[in-house]
Amino acid sequence: MGDQAGGHAALAELLSGNRRFVSGQPVHGHDVTAAAAVASGDQQPYAVVLGCIDSRVPLEAIFDQTFGSICVIRTGAHVLDRAVCGSIEYVVGQLGVRLVMVLGHERCGAVGSAVDALRSGRRPGGALGYVVDRITPAVREVGADDPDAHPLAVRRHVRRTVAALRADDLLAGPVAAGEVAVVGALYDLATGEVALLPEE
Repeated sequence: MGDQAGGHAALAELLSGNRRFVSGQPVHGHDVTAAAAVASGDQQPYAVVLGCIDSRVPLEAIFDQTFGSICVIRTGAHVLDRAVCGSIEYVVGQLGVRLVMVLGHERCGAVGSAVDALRSGRRPGGALGYVVDRITPAVREVGADDPDAHPLAVRRHVRRTVAALRADDLLAGPVAAGEVAVVGALYDLATGEVALLPEE
């Protein structure tokens, strides 16, 4: 899958897996076994999904994927740092993955922390402050005082993360050439559905 068609096929497979999950008819579900892990052999993932640490959003499950099919990276509100970017660069450059999905979700606690920090003027300390700082630009763009700041900032932060990955030093060339797709999506906690965010 070395071309744009590879990214489209990977996206179609991810979304198809999510439809199986939503319908309650997963192929893999949570019934994966150690034997399945052993049988997976060398990894040949077709996508990497960058999502949130939220325990309600287990990425392999919501896309109905098994061992070896997708690479998963999770940080609070899918915040990027050098380790995350380097991991995605590795997966794309060394494993030939042609799809990167950034997946946000409703009622994200990390985004809520950034909204609260801007509204109160009190930034959390420690490494949590770093996470909040990375989300704050999205909250500022939608307006912290907007009653819908939280859901709007969730979407804005996904789009900002997508834009940052598309501009990454080692990803920008393949993205521009149509060899790698970077897309943003949103997970609905109420329905289990994943919806692509439209391009702006």
